[in-house]
Amino acid sequence: MGIKGLAKLLSDEAPECIREIPLNSLHGRKIAVDASMQIYQFLIAIRTNANANNPAFQLTNAAGETTSHIQGLFNRTIRFLTEGIRPVFVFDGRPPQFKSGELKKRRERREKAKVELKAAKENDNAEEQTKQEKRLVVAGQKENEDCRKLLRLMGVPVVKAPCEAEAQCAALCKAGAVYAIGTEDMDALTFATPLLLRKMTFANSSKSDIQMMDYSKAVKGLDLTHEQFVDLCILLGCDYCDSIGGIGPKTALKLIREHKCIENILDHIKDEKKYRIPDEWIPKEAAKKKKDAAAEKELGEDYDTEEEREQNKNDNKNKEESKEEEEVEAVPIYVEARKLFLKHDVLEGK
Repeated sequence: MGIKGLAKLLSDEAPECIREIPLNSLHGRKIAVDASMQIYQFLIAIRTNANANNPAFQLTNAAGETTSHIQGLFNRTIRFLTEGIRPVFVFDGRPPQFKSGELKKRRERREKAKVELKAAKENDNAEEQTKQEKRLVVAGQKENEDCRKLLRLMGVPVVKAPCEAEAQCAALCKAGAVYAIGTEDMDALTFATPLLLRKMTFANSSKSDIQMMDYSKAVKGLDLTHEQFVDLCILLGCDYCDSIGGIGPKTALKLIREHKCIENILDHIKDEKKYRIPDEWIPKEAAKKKKDAAAEKELGEDYDTEEEREQNKNDNKNKEESKEEEEVEAVPIYVEARKLFLKHDVLEGK
């Protein structure tokens, strides 16, 4: 998903960090490419031709296995090589634990798409079928392995990251192993990748310019340190945690400039009702609210005897004690997100 609204914010507030460059300027350059993003795009975009009566389906071989990702990756890699670009494809490893919330949302969206796809089939609505089929696309282990095998056969370097591909791409770029990284995900900048290349899809063969974003010019234009930039990205909305309701890109930047970090921002806005702070951002305060609410409920309960009331009190006390250590140790989720952006698990060296 990346960082919500970051590209537009940089365009408005730090336009000097973005420029269009001709594709031929990358001739002879090594580019780290986020493979997982590419595979997902191919599975959605490369399909049979649709019409009013027939939806668009993914390409398959004689055995019925999906081949859209293979066809797409082969064509794009050939285009890279033809242009003199030396790609290094980087694949995702295990997802971070704190990405589970985002993964859960994606599963929920797919479940909803399944229901809507079934209705579309029953109504013979080909256009809606195609739309919902695309929402059900998943780039799984098989698709990733298919692509790794293809690239190795083509003699193209492949790297499997320990965790997030964007973080590994950024590490390769910072180490000087590659010139830049190619991905549409803006969180590549949150990992402080020096140069980010976007719009390398080659969808329009007549237009050869691509977009380059310079990280150092971005933070300079925003007048932020790297740590402040990371906090800004978390406020905007990332894959690792929900964002604060009521804070848009411009407000997020204003708050970071004024208060320097999320902790100070929370102290400043905690009593303002227009902002909706997720419980995971303030776990101790949220736990206290739940405890107070439970106490109020207890006062309102009717019991036949005083003995029943005391027993219920004791039961609740035992539950609270069992959770006490967990609540004391609870870490705000934005702190965990910050740790992942500042020190991610990557392969070192060139």
